[in-house]
Amino acid sequence: MLHHISLGVSDIERAAAFYDAVLAPLGYIRVWDDLRPGEPDQAVGYGPGGGGDKLALKLRPNGRPPGPGFHLAFTATNRRSVEQFHAAALAHGGQENGAPGLRPDYGPSYYAAFVVDPDGHHIEAVFNAPQ
Repeated sequence: MLHHISLGVSDIERAAAFYDAVLAPLGYIRVWDDLRPGEPDQAVGYGPGGGGDKLALKLRPNGRPPGPGFHLAFTATNRRSVEQFHAAALAHGGQENGAPGLRPDYGPSYYAAFVVDPDGHHIEAVFNAPQ
């Protein structure tokens, strides 16, 4: 249903470093960027290698993250990649919002980790398949 989603960020270089690190274990890479230090309207796009962007970060110095109830979940390829996502997020300025583990309330195989990025966006990595 969704083609892509964009998030506003206050510091594009900090956000790009964060998302480069947290998306790599999930198999997503930076597929394009428009970085021009000091200029407005900079952006970075992420997606699977060889494809278009599914997530775009756009410089919005005065923006705010969406309110309560909004979060963005990324598909992980296995439980280890969920754990690596979580570790990378905490190492790059993210805040803990739910350590890696099974979430039986969501399903018997739902393994996820939750963090808040440096701009306040709530993000998740999830692997939902039997081990």
